[in-house]
Amino acid sequence: MQMSKLDKLKGDDRRSLLISWLIEAEEPLSGSLLAAKTNVSRQVIVGDMSLLKASGEPIMATAQGYVYIKPDIKNSFTRVIAANHLPEETIDELHTIVDYGVTIEDVTVEHPVYGDIKASLKLSTRKDVENLIKRLKDTNATLLSELTEGIHMHTLSSDSQEKLDKVCDALQEKGFLL
Repeated sequence: MQMSKLDKLKGDDRRSLLISWLIEAEEPLSGSLLAAKTNVSRQVIVGDMSLLKASGEPIMATAQGYVYIKPDIKNSFTRVIAANHLPEETIDELHTIVDYGVTIEDVTVEHPVYGDIKASLKLSTRKDVENLIKRLKDTNATLLSELTEGIHMHTLSSDSQEKLDKVCDALQEKGFLL
């Protein structure tokens, strides 16, 4: 449902519409897109998402946009890995993981002042990886791992333990695991 330029939904109605769009979405929805669709500012959408999360809605902000977390029975196996590599090896690391059919749920670094800093990624395909890399370049952002000289952790999920084992073997062979 696209709003006309004159329509501006009020809080509760807009948040109900946001939830339905997120539930139906096949891919993450950006705050800018949701703002355009509801004729409000991106900052209003950020506030709406905070209110929805505070009320218990399973919404997550990812590098690609907002997602509604649906129970994922197929990816019931998880593993946390510790990695270390140069920034220019990031694409190889991420492609290696998704090429084995494994999802990269997040990245975590241990900052000396702030402690653990975690960012949700939800990368399952090469397209997801390319979109992340493009956003990093477009925004001139740095990788979290650059804060820790390449050391970082990923939570990986898969539909089988075997895929997790195989991807860890491949990452070890490339010298990416600590």
